[in-house]
Amino acid sequence: MNTTRILAGALVAIAAAGGGVLANHLLNGDPEVAHAAQPGSTQSAVEQLWTAPVTNVDGKPQSLSLLKGHPIVVNFWASWCGPCVEEMPALSQLQREYAKKGIQFVGLGVDSDKNVQAFLQKVKVAYPVYVTGFGGADLARAFGNTAGGLPFTVVIDAKGNIRSTKLGQIDPQALKQTLDAL
Repeated sequence: MNTTRILAGALVAIAAAGGGVLANHLLNGDPEVAHAAQPGSTQSAVEQLWTAPVTNVDGKPQSLSLLKGHPIVVNFWASWCGPCVEEMPALSQLQREYAKKGIQFVGLGVDSDKNVQAFLQKVKVAYPVYVTGFGGADLARAFGNTAGGLPFTVVIDAKGNIRSTKLGQIDPQALKQTLDAL
């Protein structure tokens, strides 16, 4: 029975990763798509980010608007997403490297408080992680992630302009090029 569950979980993870890769090829990280407001919304994706309801891992409400005016890298992830977990060490390393340039990385868990909290007790990251719940998928869609896949990473400059979006695991070298241009 455990073997069946493990295999089923592995198949789901592979399917999710494949869907993310396919969606990445379809979207190709087009930053122009990311500037569009969500249908029926008058707010840009970045404005939605500043007002998004998030909590810290202890369930206390937080405000991302404190990051306004600073270059940030927003990484949408979930504890059950294999590619998300695989890229976290690279994101942590990049946070340590670019902190001196004033660039802040932020993880947005599209997951439950309980799952994120349990995950972060096992895996340490070098940047703040907040919980958006499954509403985080809507926020990611506002940035152009129409496939709803994870991981999804957005780079926003200090003026609030979206400099890049990436569906699927990051390429650390490509992300460095974007960050060096900020």
